[in-house]
Amino acid sequence: MASICFYFQVHQPHRLSKYTFFDVGTGKGYFNQNRNKEIFERVARKCYYPTNKTLTKLIHRHGGAFKVSFSMTGTFIEQCLEYDPKVLESFKKLYDTGCVDILDETYYHSLAYLISPEEFKQQVKAHRKLIKEHFGHAPMVFRNTEAMYGNDIASLAEKMGYKGILAEGWHSYLGWRSPNYLYTPKGCKKIKLMMRNYKLSDDMSFRFSTHTWSEYPLTAEKYAAWLASNDGQVVNLFMDYETFGEHQWEETGIFNFLDRLPMEALKYKNVNFMTLSEAIKKYEPVGEIDVPYLSSWADMDRDLTAWLGNEMQREAFNSVKSLEGLVKCTGDESLLQSWRKLQTSDHFYYMCTKWFADGDIHKYFNDYENPYEAFTNFMNILMDFKERLGPGAQP
Repeated sequence: MASICFYFQVHQPHRLSKYTFFDVGTGKGYFNQNRNKEIFERVARKCYYPTNKTLTKLIHRHGGAFKVSFSMTGTFIEQCLEYDPKVLESFKKLYDTGCVDILDETYYHSLAYLISPEEFKQQVKAHRKLIKEHFGHAPMVFRNTEAMYGNDIASLAEKMGYKGILAEGWHSYLGWRSPNYLYTPKGCKKIKLMMRNYKLSDDMSFRFSTHTWSEYPLTAEKYAAWLASNDGQVVNLFMDYETFGEHQWEETGIFNFLDRLPMEALKYKNVNFMTLSEAIKKYEPVGEIDVPYLSSWADMDRDLTAWLGNEMQREAFNSVKSLEGLVKCTGDESLLQSWRKLQTSDHFYYMCTKWFADGDIHKYFNDYENPYEAFTNFMNILMDFKERLGPGAQP
């Protein structure tokens, strides 16, 4: 029996203020609260509220047979509390159905693993504490920022006590093997690896409303048949939550599709729905997967070049990374939080210069005219931040 595992990433970054060279030293704030609030409220209206309502209805309609999993970044939860606490309450109501799993990740949706192992662990522990505080839940499955994954990340997650970890089901390391099974990461003994079925995930999240796609229109009946035809233990459908209502607008029929999908899928005797934690408990790995480099679920390359692929991105990131010791020595919680917000992956993504078709959705949330503007803006903020840290932070 193939278990369908839906996983949704819920994230909003703290977007940066427009910061010129002449703003440096003036005390101007780094984060654009008005823009953050505007985008949060828009996505709440188009995605969070209607999708949470739909999922809650589906869980009750099918007597708990329909299940989903989420991870929510700390920055998203912060914005819920600041701009609209009822959004967070709607997620809590969904969780209280007993059919929802919540994963851990880095608090700031950051590149913390590339800063240092200690910074990574601190952010993951902060996220774990936040989820426990608001949901009373202790996650057993981990997903790193943008599904950034490699053998060493799996090993670290295992040492931190996680039972499962997510990664992209990419052919370069899967080879002939299927993403529809659980695996053991190379060098690990206990943690289990679940891999995204990117073909079926992207059919829904990216191609659903593409009129030139050979399978358009995608109906719930057709998609359910595809799911049922898959061999293996699991079919892992991992995607951004904004797929519903934001990337795929309500006018495309995405909510009607979602409303019908569980009913159509459950018509097949070989199909059920599971949370990721349930799948981790039920299924045993069928083999070992070796990923000696860092991969991700971003764009067509599935590597880190979406964030670190050009000189601007690497300079910006290395400048942030170099400040770890100084920031932590200050003991200033405000400076530490600002520094961690500057690690958020979105800031480096906006500096990306390469072309990739499945990254176009991020233009919805990009306030910059071009990557060079994003880089200049970020470095102006970093210049001011270094002044606040003192002489030791200057190059």
